[in-house]
Amino acid sequence: MCTEPKLSRLDRVFARLDREPERPAHIDVPRMSRHRVVLFSATLAFYTAIVWAVVVSSWLVRLDWQVMFFRPYQQWPQIHAFLDYYVVLGQRGPTAVMVASWLGWRSWRQHTLRPLLTLGTALLLLNATVGAAKYGMGRLGPHYATVIGSNEMWRGGDIFPSGHTANAVVTWGILAYLASTPRARRWLSALSAVTSLGVGLTTVYLGTHWLSDVLLGWAAGLLILLALPWFEPLIALAEAGIFTLRDRWRSRRAVPVPAPAPVGTPTPVVSPRAAVAVDKEMQNREPVAAARAARSPAYLAPGPHTTRSERTPVTPAGSRRPPHSDRVSRGTASARPVAGG
Repeated sequence: MCTEPKLSRLDRVFARLDREPERPAHIDVPRMSRHRVVLFSATLAFYTAIVWAVVVSSWLVRLDWQVMFFRPYQQWPQIHAFLDYYVVLGQRGPTAVMVASWLGWRSWRQHTLRPLLTLGTALLLLNATVGAAKYGMGRLGPHYATVIGSNEMWRGGDIFPSGHTANAVVTWGILAYLASTPRARRWLSALSAVTSLGVGLTTVYLGTHWLSDVLLGWAAGLLILLALPWFEPLIALAEAGIFTLRDRWRSRRAVPVPAPAPVGTPTPVVSPRAAVAVDKEMQNREPVAAARAARSPAYLAPGPHTTRSERTPVTPAGSRRPPHSDRVSRGTASARPVAGG
């Protein structure tokens, strides 16, 4: 009979992760190197320059209007149907599901939660920074523009920077960030760059974003990828906390094991003859006790009763015992003289 407890799906997942408690040696966690700090500073300066150029209605705003009046979707209508599907690669929901599925498999194979936690951290930073910039500057898109030549800032819009472009940079760039070999990192970096570039230009083609929106979206997504090494200690701390909670939850569900008998407790020793005698005595007692329990109580008539030896059997012809004149029935005074003084 199998006495092992049935494991739930969550228990099986954690059991899989427990097979190798340490990370594999080939997984390299990126650090905030001097080269990365320089790239982050340059990207931040580019981000600030784009915002300033739009706020002061510089040549960049005039270029936005020229591209909008050019109407690329009317110039090349034959690729419109394809780009309607291609732009989905920048939508947050579908791309997050696809990338999370891949990184979930990576977490299963590498016995670590770091890929999923890194993706969650990047998406959280994306929503916080890009969302705050969108609603803070409130720029209207090309389809809702009111004054020709204006920057359309602080008018209740949510178009600046481009969320599709920033999401494409972060979601596909996280694959290159988590690559385990330099060669895979180079190929995935090129693939994510081409994908995010195509998504940004597709939004300009469809007329949903200004060109400056796309430029700022590229910069916003790249800033998040470059800043991720600063959050690696927090990711490691979150992973350790999750496993600690898992261990506490397992300890609460564990079935208590009965404590063994203390060593040195004296055990009574019974000889074989004594054990046989006790068994025979118990076997002899059981029929007697059963007979006593099965006997029904006797109900006797009131009055004096004679013993069986004093009763005379009666037949239709009369008593078969001869009368005894010297016998006295019980309950009467004896006629014999009492011997003794």
